[in-house]
Amino acid sequence: MNRVILETSIPGLPLRRGKVRDVYDLGRQLLIVASDRISAFDVVMPNGIPHKGEILTRISLYWFNQLPGGIQHHLLELIEDRAPQGLEPYLDQLRGRAVLVKKAKVLPIECVVRGYLAGSGWKEYQKTQSVCGVKLPAGLRQCDQLPEPIFTPATKEEEGHDENISFERACALTDEKVMRLARERSIQIYSHAAAYARGRGVIIADTKFEWGWDGDELILIDEVLTPDSSRFWPADQYEPGRDQASFDKQYLRNYLETLDWNKTPPGPHLPDEVVTNTGKKYQEAYEKLTGQPFRPL
Repeated sequence: MNRVILETSIPGLPLRRGKVRDVYDLGRQLLIVASDRISAFDVVMPNGIPHKGEILTRISLYWFNQLPGGIQHHLLELIEDRAPQGLEPYLDQLRGRAVLVKKAKVLPIECVVRGYLAGSGWKEYQKTQSVCGVKLPAGLRQCDQLPEPIFTPATKEEEGHDENISFERACALTDEKVMRLARERSIQIYSHAAAYARGRGVIIADTKFEWGWDGDELILIDEVLTPDSSRFWPADQYEPGRDQASFDKQYLRNYLETLDWNKTPPGPHLPDEVVTNTGKKYQEAYEKLTGQPFRPL
């Protein structure tokens, strides 16, 4: 059944609706629900992708269980057959796409790690031979693998596009000691995941992490290494010097680039073919990474 959940509705609970996720405040915990909404160029499209929320939730859950030792996270429970107390009438909205998590004081910086030269990093490199202040060797091609993963932070903007910034700027906005820890852990997770995924035939070109404080502990929060937060490329088709085939929403971005659209709201209605093909990309990412077939709940 290709049911699409664009919004959830649980009356009486404080709600923050993001581009994809609905976050409900349960007091001591948060309930995060991954909808089937999809955004591109920071604009939410009017129609969604069937089962996308389930796939994102399952991929994050998979990676939370694969983290290197010593790294803590916010995940407490996946909602499947049992809703939190008092929310039993809403189980159909939550099943397979909602998680209970710890509350955390969010670090106001997107922690981006790049292993390959793509996207905004490639555009910046062509102008400055650096990315977010990180100097890179001359002569690199589009989508080349970098000599080593680099940390390229960005601001978190409530509206509009996040802004790539230098590590020094990120330290000025937060705290140098905290940013050094976030950088170290982000690169550690990326390197671990990239090696694992490569063995599954997937290149993780880049990804972004979110961190927050649980007391005195810096913990990983939000989604982890999903097609929404990462660039996934099929390893058997990888060829630097050009755009790559992908398992993420780059397919959607490429379609939108063909339209006469100024990349501001409202987003264009997506044709059935684009919806179907985008959904296939997300499902293929899940199946390649986990080695398991995707079966919607």
